[in-house]
Amino acid sequence: MKTARAAWRRLEPVHGMIYFVPEAGRRYADLGLSRRAGYFASRSAAFGRASAELVIATFYNFNPAFVRQAVDGAWDRTTPQQVLDARYAAAGEALRRAGVHELPDLHEVVALTRRAAEAAREHMQGRPLFAAHAALPWPEEPVLQLWHAQTLLREFRGDGHVACLLTEGIGGLEALILHAATGEVPVGLLKASRAWPEEEWAGTREHLRERGLLDGDALSPEGALLRRHVEDRTDRLALPAYAALGEAGCARLAELASPFGRAVVDAGLLTMPVASTRLAL
Repeated sequence: MKTARAAWRRLEPVHGMIYFVPEAGRRYADLGLSRRAGYFASRSAAFGRASAELVIATFYNFNPAFVRQAVDGAWDRTTPQQVLDARYAAAGEALRRAGVHELPDLHEVVALTRRAAEAAREHMQGRPLFAAHAALPWPEEPVLQLWHAQTLLREFRGDGHVACLLTEGIGGLEALILHAATGEVPVGLLKASRAWPEEEWAGTREHLRERGLLDGDALSPEGALLRRHVEDRTDRLALPAYAALGEAGCARLAELASPFGRAVVDAGLLTMPVASTRLAL
């Protein structure tokens, strides 16, 4: 399980950069979408003309009013296929800018991630975001095949994570506050990107203190235990994809993935645009 998690984490920047790079913002703007609307439209376009309700349900931890405002009218300006085309084009441009297409182990990494992503297709029940993206055709270009494969693995894991949160009775805002309490992500970034009103954030934080999950603004021992349980359970639910690789295959992918993630980071592809104060992650 640890090896599979390492393989996912080391390669995740290859997918995650799409939420930051200027190539995406420019492509969405060409379609008449703001960067905020572009985020929600591009990630939900695999559903077709997704309603705000569907996005609220599947994206889970965003302020519903924020989602409605961003999604409202998006499909009057463009089509899901145009948005998908823009997203893939931006991903390819950004990854080539980082030199990912020139890394020597690209084809082996593509083969391993694609095998895992295709194995995940046998376990799509209850995973709506993954299933929608899994229905999309595979790109022909190797660097886009890698991006698509990692996108599938991310959404497969993410849908499982939402299931864990629901099972444990952790709402979207509660999940954000517990995440902030780990210190892994700046609280200001989570507040800005998910757009919950300050009074709701403060009220939910107090509720978590009353539940004994927070000690001040930090996780209490009980809160840390709960979060560890959710993360471990999320790892287990992601295993059907990586089981296709076996332990040796996961170890090989984890080994090869590091230069790919590092190339994305070194090229600045995960840097938030200065002008964007509400960039969704």
